[in-house]
Amino acid sequence: MNYKRLFIPNSLVFLTIVTQDRANILLDNLDILNHALFNTIKLYKYNLIAYTVQSNHIHCILKPKSISDYSNIIKSFKYSFTKQYKQKYLLTKKLWQNRFWEHTIRNNDDLNKHLDYIHYNSIKHENVSPKDWKYSSFKKFVKSGLYENNWCNFEDKYKIKLLNYE
Repeated sequence: MNYKRLFIPNSLVFLTIVTQDRANILLDNLDILNHALFNTIKLYKYNLIAYTVQSNHIHCILKPKSISDYSNIIKSFKYSFTKQYKQKYLLTKKLWQNRFWEHTIRNNDDLNKHLDYIHYNSIKHENVSPKDWKYSSFKKFVKSGLYENNWCNFEDKYKIKLLNYE
């Protein structure tokens, strides 16, 4: 398959990064994940707009300094996480799926749909309300007034369930 990525200058990018064979390693290794994240932010100077971390995947929206950097950001993040994980557990197995899902955000409506999907993920995968999921940017968005604290309770999840970015 000859896949071409879209690089629109000054864009936001929605990304999904998945562990190899959907191994549930991320929540048990938040220290490694945070270290890898800060390393890549320091190296590439991007803004992390929104995120959620699940047991075996991450969804996020980035604002790279240079739009052509987002592939390298993911590569660097995976490398940093893998290196520390393998040192900690003395393992040599593959940790990440080869590729990642990306979508260039087109407009405010598109941004809002992807923000909803990110923050809905705790209900979809963990059956936990966004206000109770501590591994996402939801509380930051509540604090800034963009979401109500009780947004997307279990009755609302069917409105968002039609979206699928994995």
